[in-house]
Amino acid sequence: MRKNKLSKKRKSCFTLVEVVVVIVILVSLAGIATPIYMNYVKQGKISTAQMQIKLIEQELDNYKIQVGKYPSELRGLVENIDSHEKWDGPYMKKIPLDPWGNEYQYTVPGENNTKSFDLSSLGADGQTGGDGEDADITNWTTED
Repeated sequence: MRKNKLSKKRKSCFTLVEVVVVIVILVSLAGIATPIYMNYVKQGKISTAQMQIKLIEQELDNYKIQVGKYPSELRGLVENIDSHEKWDGPYMKKIPLDPWGNEYQYTVPGENNTKSFDLSSLGADGQTGGDGEDADITNWTTED
């Protein structure tokens, strides 16, 4: 009877080798899945910045339709900073920060869109220019 109890206990335990194999498999899966997940996060932030730029563009166009020109600053969408009589805002509750926590860059008249305005996010690096994931997200297209 003693033998049966000992053999049952041994069969229900994992050996050190089995535990190590499971840990190696889990670490390997995490090593594969983490870069894929991080890529989706990066792409999500870029898509969010592009969508926010389009929404801000729409509100800037609404402002121009009512006032006759674009505001001198993005804050003009939230408050009447230029003291226009035709201002019928606020056009936005608040100006969002880009997905990396930086303010959108706004220039009127634009250097690239000379008849309207330039609106951009500095991207992941928070600096002008850059390539890949650090590239600026803009409301104009550049051709090399």
